[in-house]
Amino acid sequence: MNLEQEILSNPLKNYLYILGVILATYIFKRFVSRFFASIIYTWVDKKNHSELRKSHVHRLVVPIEQFLLFLVAVIALYELKFPEVWNVHLFKLTLQQVIESVVKLFFIILLIRVSLRTLEFISIILEERSKLTKDQTDDQLVLFFRDFFKVILYIIGVLLVLRYVFNENIGNLVTSLSIVGAAVALSMRESLENIIASFIIFFDKPFTVGDLVKVNNFTGTIEKIGLRSTRIRTQDKTYITVPNKQMVDTIVDNISLRSERKIEMDIQLSVQTSASLISALSNHMRLMIAQESNIISSSVFVAEAGKQSHVIHVECFISMQVDINSLQQLREKLNVAVIEFANQHQIQFSDKG
Repeated sequence: MNLEQEILSNPLKNYLYILGVILATYIFKRFVSRFFASIIYTWVDKKNHSELRKSHVHRLVVPIEQFLLFLVAVIALYELKFPEVWNVHLFKLTLQQVIESVVKLFFIILLIRVSLRTLEFISIILEERSKLTKDQTDDQLVLFFRDFFKVILYIIGVLLVLRYVFNENIGNLVTSLSIVGAAVALSMRESLENIIASFIIFFDKPFTVGDLVKVNNFTGTIEKIGLRSTRIRTQDKTYITVPNKQMVDTIVDNISLRSERKIEMDIQLSVQTSASLISALSNHMRLMIAQESNIISSSVFVAEAGKQSHVIHVECFISMQVDINSLQQLREKLNVAVIEFANQHQIQFSDKG
């Protein structure tokens, strides 16, 4: 066999050399792709759990294999001379230019595909890690940045295609897009403010998913923190949407972060009630409250006297560990105790409260 024999303007030995390189790449591509996937995994997850490694590394292996094989094949084929018999024109382009553009297009597609799969690969690992924490904000943060960088990669892909496949000057295009972007930003100022507010919520963490909050006279549980708005399930089981800018600008009472719950009562007695009975009722409430183990601290005192009624003010602070049903039962018990004492001692309540 004459290895110097030329076929399509290239010696036979060059074809055999390129075929050998491609075959070697095909054989070792799985090892190389697993090596790169393991490096990325180790870089993202320092703890390097073997079980998570096995379940996630395979997601990145196939796109790396395809990209690697295509890259080596293109580099190898560039060592060949373009056959002169193929040097024909298609419209205003030569066949060689068309083939080079198609190769560049596939290269960019595979590159963006590997980048997207790498982004998904990293986001899955970070999601697994975020599930180990009680704070659900990091879960939302991972999803947000995953979608954000996906958009960036798609934009980069389109610009690369315009630049290297269609030979367009993207500098003018980027300038035009900047002007259009500024005009769009002005018209969508409110939406941009909400997006910026979402970053403030994510990083400042005045509340997180699962927190019980009170905002704009609504009390409910945070179910989702989005790019533009926050979704709250109210105590009436309604589902409201509050713009993130409003959640940042207004006063938000994060009930979940309270150290204690509060029971507050105003016992309004008739002005005809004697001082001894008022004192007796106050002492009765103090003794009853002292017997309740869930009450951390309390205060019972005469807040008002003489005008339209005598008012005994009762404040009790209960641990946040006590559930809402137990809290309501304790509130009911205190109210019933006041009524029973009043009935036993013929104390009249004020009708002018």
